[in-house]
Amino acid sequence: MKIQQLHTLFLECHSACTDTRKIKENDMFFALKGDNFNGNAYAQQAINLGAKYVIIDEFEYYKNSQTILVDNVLETLQKLASYHRTFLNIPIIALTGSNGKTTTKELINTTLSKKYKTTATVGNLNNHIGVPLTLLSMDKNTEIGIVEMGANHLKEIAFLCGIAKPDYGYITNFGKAHLEGFGSVEGVIKGKSEMYDYLKANNKTIFVNANDAIQLEKTQKTTTYTFGNKTSKTNVSVDFIEAQPFVKCFYDNQTIESKLIGDYNFNNIAAAITIANYFKVDSISIKQAIENYIPANNRSQIIQKGNNKIILDAYNANPTSMSAALLNLEKQMGHKISIIGDMFELGDEAKKEHQHITELAISLNINQLIFIGENFFQTKTASEKITKYKSFSDFKDQFKPLSIKDSTILIKGSRGMALERVLDLL
Repeated sequence: MKIQQLHTLFLECHSACTDTRKIKENDMFFALKGDNFNGNAYAQQAINLGAKYVIIDEFEYYKNSQTILVDNVLETLQKLASYHRTFLNIPIIALTGSNGKTTTKELINTTLSKKYKTTATVGNLNNHIGVPLTLLSMDKNTEIGIVEMGANHLKEIAFLCGIAKPDYGYITNFGKAHLEGFGSVEGVIKGKSEMYDYLKANNKTIFVNANDAIQLEKTQKTTTYTFGNKTSKTNVSVDFIEAQPFVKCFYDNQTIESKLIGDYNFNNIAAAITIANYFKVDSISIKQAIENYIPANNRSQIIQKGNNKIILDAYNANPTSMSAALLNLEKQMGHKISIIGDMFELGDEAKKEHQHITELAISLNINQLIFIGENFFQTKTASEKITKYKSFSDFKDQFKPLSIKDSTILIKGSRGMALERVLDLL
């Protein structure tokens, strides 16, 4: 079956689905395979649960005309998504970067939705499966699509751009993330810049933070729409005021008071303001959208637990975001405690980067430092401020809730550490 024919059938369906636990009536189910599962085996179950069509790539699971046999289910999902994107012919904004992707995506979505019907990546479905599913979630009512793209190795962003064919792009930053796959910070820059390469080659528009020298250098001789402070020559002027703890900024003669902590979130806010400005969302609506956005999903959340104020930023971590979080904690008032966990996917750089973060934390005006995880446990730094635990279970067994009170507490670590579990102990 040709993709065009399959797309005609897809238009009869409610949405695309890859998980039988989430099937809705009239979905198109894609029987993907993984290391420990074979989606083909769930073909009949998907039909029983209400799927209109099931896409399989193993003949033995063919049931009836509702099952459609293809050479490769994953490739079919990707090709169908790309065809659907062309069929809809709507503006697509793509974004990637080492830190702040999901927060920036949410801010872009909340500001643009003041004027447009938008469809954006749900959560962090930003890989070779998530991007196609995001595109297939768009329909004839969608006026602007917002697609987050993640990567942990070279050529991945290029591949995702080939599927989504973005008209606009933004890279939040280049940082020390996924060094295991990229090999180095230079590899990170090269990998993320594949988005620039696509946009340049197709004469599309790039949104650029003019205060970032690397971004400016990478986007020379391209169509850009820039932002920076009022002293710089940019398309949009956004000025940082403070982050005590929430970010305040100045845009179009008005102060915007966000509910996002940390000066590192300023650029995320400024990018969303800039993109909304480009699409002619009025400044009052932009202010309302930013001020009403409340972070969730363990990202820069402020939580009050008894007499402690918690900065829960435990969705993920890398050396760049960890440094920024610790520096932000230092700026807070009163007694300060950091509870931080190992950073994953750093490859050969893991030992050095965990050592660096430990030394940085000791140098800062933070009263108590709690490190959790094998990498931090092995660091060679002594200080009376430090307590180390080899695992979360060790921390849990030895933790004394009454020892923490009247404090501002940062909780941050890679996703695999699941440090949001600390909340239950406080």
